[in-house]
Amino acid sequence: MLTYITLASGSSGNCALVSCGATRLLVDAGISARRITTALKSLGVDPASLSGVLVTHEHSDHISGLTTLTKQLKLPVYATAPTLRQLCYRIPFLDGLCREFDPGDGFPVGELWVGSFPTSHDAACSVGYTLTGEGCKAAVATDLGCLTTAVLQAVQGCDLLVCEANHDEDWVKSGPYPYYLKQRILGDQGHLSNEMGAELAALAVESGARTVVLAHLSSENNTPARARDVVSRRLSAGGIDPERDISLTVAPRKECGPVFRLERGRDMVSFPLREGAALC
Repeated sequence: MLTYITLASGSSGNCALVSCGATRLLVDAGISARRITTALKSLGVDPASLSGVLVTHEHSDHISGLTTLTKQLKLPVYATAPTLRQLCYRIPFLDGLCREFDPGDGFPVGELWVGSFPTSHDAACSVGYTLTGEGCKAAVATDLGCLTTAVLQAVQGCDLLVCEANHDEDWVKSGPYPYYLKQRILGDQGHLSNEMGAELAALAVESGARTVVLAHLSSENNTPARARDVVSRRLSAGGIDPERDISLTVAPRKECGPVFRLERGRDMVSFPLREGAALC
């Protein structure tokens, strides 16, 4: 069984846990180590059982808890070489924990197969990830300035898509941000709008995805209701009923989201975390 849950998602911090059997990987560590370990324990997961951290890129909302977490747990850190160089500038003891790969590479970590794909973002060498275990595939596609061929190919055939829906474009344009920041967000190395996220979601669903998790929402330029409405309308226009045919959710900003369990030959099942329930 492949299991996925977001621990936090948004411009202020991003972290998720993916599990398969005894293998447990974090995707990014953009909240404090204390919040990460507290969330893991609430899920019945011992932080010491983690197999490593997959880092998409070096921006603070993806690595702010990495220093303390790796110091405490000595976790392997997987990232591209340029990203690892940036991390090593900030975390002097990280050298022995680095696991380098090139964008597009795939590699095994325990019972998971980790795939990577390059993304267009204003970082040293950002990537997204696909995570495959027991015949099921999840794709994590956030911090995308635009939809490249590599991104579109990576999400084909996934069972679960974590899809960026960062902002409402009109809200950014009319909002109080300075001009340079608006240009960064809206540019090809910035973030996906709700409309572009909807296009990515539609492509994934058309190729078999039955669960879409909208992620990395801006707190100033979006709302969960707005993001979900835009994506729902795009799916409906393509003949997909977002209330019946698939599961469409928005990852919470500051707490754990639903637990998603994927099993071969079965539709993905999602449900809110019950207090005291163990993830694995």
